[in-house]
Amino acid sequence: MFTSIAIIGRPNVGKSSLFNKLTKSRDAIVSDFPGLTKDRNHGYIKLKDKKTLLIDTGGIVDQKEDIKEAITYQAWLAAEESSLIILLFDGSEDLNKVDLDIIKKLRKLNKEFITVLNKIDKKSKSLIKQDLLKNGIKEYIEISAEHSKNLNTLKSLLEAKMPDASVELPEGKKVAILGRPNAGKSTFVNKLINEDRLIVSEIAGTTIDAISVPFEFNDQKFIFIDTAGIRKGYKYNHKVEYFSYIRAIHAIEQSDIVIFMFDASEGLVDQDLKIINMVVENGKPILFTINKIDLVTKEELNNIYTTKKMQSEFISNLLKVEISAIKKKGFKKVFNLTNKLIDLSQKKYSTSKLNNLLRQFVSSSAPPASGGRQLKFKHVHFAGTCPTTLVIHSNQDKKIPSNYKKYLENCFRSNLGLSSIQLKLIFRKADNPYEGKKNKLSERQVKKRKRLIKHNKKSKK
Repeated sequence: MFTSIAIIGRPNVGKSSLFNKLTKSRDAIVSDFPGLTKDRNHGYIKLKDKKTLLIDTGGIVDQKEDIKEAITYQAWLAAEESSLIILLFDGSEDLNKVDLDIIKKLRKLNKEFITVLNKIDKKSKSLIKQDLLKNGIKEYIEISAEHSKNLNTLKSLLEAKMPDASVELPEGKKVAILGRPNAGKSTFVNKLINEDRLIVSEIAGTTIDAISVPFEFNDQKFIFIDTAGIRKGYKYNHKVEYFSYIRAIHAIEQSDIVIFMFDASEGLVDQDLKIINMVVENGKPILFTINKIDLVTKEELNNIYTTKKMQSEFISNLLKVEISAIKKKGFKKVFNLTNKLIDLSQKKYSTSKLNNLLRQFVSSSAPPASGGRQLKFKHVHFAGTCPTTLVIHSNQDKKIPSNYKKYLENCFRSNLGLSSIQLKLIFRKADNPYEGKKNKLSERQVKKRKRLIKHNKKSKK
């Protein structure tokens, strides 16, 4: 199960600074989906050896301006749906009316929260500690997000307070189904349920409102995770819409593979690319399914493949299956490819095989010289799955042209059959055991050097 932590508080108390420190990033994962405000970021921290979603919310205010009111509403939605809440105050200032309102409303939610006083490095005569006691808050932790003070203590407290609400999914290969609304995801799942008389398992807490559906095909067990569609448009007062993005993240993280479902009767739009990019960033394999082919002609279907978006490298590397969910057409191929891609995404490669391939690629197209030095690739080794990660060692790691990096990526992808599998190449400078070391002369060399020096002195006379 995925858990999440929300950071809430009024504006300028240091929520984003704390978020960036905990996620160890200046450039937090920010969604550019319309409706997900710029003031709310999503990132990850590691607690109890598990990935935990951290949500940075916009500042809570009591003003009635549309945008500020919307941001406040979003912050409370994030708090309501999170497993744990960080209530952040500016420790250098007294509590004000907004702070008191936040405390009051937070208690009504009946949610576990940790009180944190930020900016303790600032000298002030703040009475905030007395104010907290007056309002029934006896326990709090003091930090400085800017200077990373007491952050490890905060993380330890988060681990201790994080509820253990994990729910194990049934045994089987986990398949998340993603796409825009009305792409046919639910129809696909319902056909499995209705026609094959599957037991539907609604597991609370796996992902928010997610449905897991066990299915067996050719003695292989699958668990399909169905989520709500991710819309392009968004209205602040739609709670379900707000969390469709979070559900998608959870579903991707839980899955072994993602089936992206596309409506053939609609054109491929930027929103589809954004959804696919979410999967790519998580390193999971993608099976691109074109649904509702019964609603389009062969010519219209061919036109889909000729569009610029479909022919782009971003999409062209994905395996594609044409299906009709309503008529249960193409299901067998979906299952066969799903099974194949899961196994391929978890495959490990021997160092000898990878190095043989690397030598072939370099021999076919020699790397260019850079800065007057010939690029030389020493060796390559396998480093992990999802994405399939290869580490390539060379005499130069920062001066390898991007086009040659792409050449190597395409070669490895082609030779290893990694269509629809995320491939990541990491380039590192090979260690030189003699770098920074002076050659140690042998005894014979020392004597020879002395003779030469003596000889040169006599010659000068």
